[in-house]
Amino acid sequence: STMRKKKTTDSPHSSTDLNEGKENLRLKQEVGLISGVSLIAGTMIGSGIFMSPEWVLHHMGSPASSLLIWAACGLLAMFGALSYAELGTIIKESGGEYIYILRIFGSFPAFLFAYTSVILVRPAGLAAVCLSFAEYAVAPFYPGCSSPQVVVKCTAAACILLLTIINCLNVRLATSIMNVFTAAKLLALLVIVVGGLVLLAKGQTQSFQNAFQNTTAGIGAVGVAFYQGLWSYDGWNNLNYVTEELKKPEVTLPRAVMIAIPLVTCLYLLVNVSYLAAMTPSELLSSGAVAVTWGDKVLGSWAWLISLSVALSTFGSSNGTFFSGGRVCYIAAREGHMPDILSMAHVRCLTPSPALLFTSAMSLIMIISGSFTSIVNFFSFIAWFFYGMTISGLLYLKIKKPELPRSYKVPIIIPIIVLVAAVYLVLAPIIDQPQIEILYIVLFIFSGIILYFPLVRFKCHPRFLQRVTLYLQLFLEVAPTTRDAN
Repeated sequence: STMRKKKTTDSPHSSTDLNEGKENLRLKQEVGLISGVSLIAGTMIGSGIFMSPEWVLHHMGSPASSLLIWAACGLLAMFGALSYAELGTIIKESGGEYIYILRIFGSFPAFLFAYTSVILVRPAGLAAVCLSFAEYAVAPFYPGCSSPQVVVKCTAAACILLLTIINCLNVRLATSIMNVFTAAKLLALLVIVVGGLVLLAKGQTQSFQNAFQNTTAGIGAVGVAFYQGLWSYDGWNNLNYVTEELKKPEVTLPRAVMIAIPLVTCLYLLVNVSYLAAMTPSELLSSGAVAVTWGDKVLGSWAWLISLSVALSTFGSSNGTFFSGGRVCYIAAREGHMPDILSMAHVRCLTPSPALLFTSAMSLIMIISGSFTSIVNFFSFIAWFFYGMTISGLLYLKIKKPELPRSYKVPIIIPIIVLVAAVYLVLAPIIDQPQIEILYIVLFIFSGIILYFPLVRFKCHPRFLQRVTLYLQLFLEVAPTTRDAN
């Protein structure tokens, strides 16, 4: 059968027993419903809603069509997350797309996903969000001029190091920070929403007159507008990366999705309405940072609160990205697709600290080099390529393996819609505006073939790597882990 069976005996790289059969070392199940909602909403609400609205409006041409794009992006994220919720109740393992591709399609495509995600996508995304945080955090110290890049990069690096310490020390501490920052950013968005409603009550509705005028109908423009909107919704799938750390995942996963994504979608729509109530479309398009311009117009001397809110929002989002991104590296290593050391957990803190440290190191390299910007611009291209592959795997299981036990089922039309959208989002920019960077990304993905066959398929591991692994185990105080027997 195509569905790959789990290993019945644990291999050295996947798990081990401590003290000859005593308690196994595994990650704690610390993530409940509230923390799950916070992880999804807290990661989704980053810098996007404060920066992307002008670009969605730019590509769509009219306020009403841009609002439709925001609603459609929320609906697509909801459909994707509901599809992933069913996958999470069939394959109750952490790792998100990686573990689903591995169990359904096999080792090679799963390795290509892990290689691309661990080396490029996750670190670049984390670096981008931390740089956004740094821009807003240092801006008050340089009024009237742009902040020095050295200061911004050092602040971003400090942010990554702080997140590394927090996430390596304690899962509960990391989730508590997510909860607090999610509450703070929701409060900030509510301030914008209430301000917009007050402006509408006062009759500032000029932006909504002839709201569909100048709408763009091109396939490519709509696709790029979707990319901008979906960047703000990125994180809808994050809870699937930590399935093994969920309390009652078969219940918590679908419930958290059904609470978090509609909440974020409603907030995004209301915030966009508030922006359009405070500014004309032309003012919004000329704004470098929409939320800051809104604050200057509506809050006056209290406008600094918006800069503070964006800084808090991006810090909370980067914490969620870091929390889930480190798990991809950890799970891939546990399956033998990354070095063994990355599959280990701290013997006292019970956190995947080697994987988190590796993700942190790669993100710091991205920040120092500063050459990741063009790659991040094509983040959606890579993401939706693998989202499409994962959703096609769900459709295969629904059609060919209906007997598999699952506590939650999504109607088959929903993953079909998501798959069609994924194909569109991957092909639209290639057909409409082909760019050489997309070729570079495809070549990078398939460069993993060079590593897969000697290191994974034929297991040609140099002996010195085993010695390095042993020394790192002793230095980092880590040990191999076992899967959670869900």
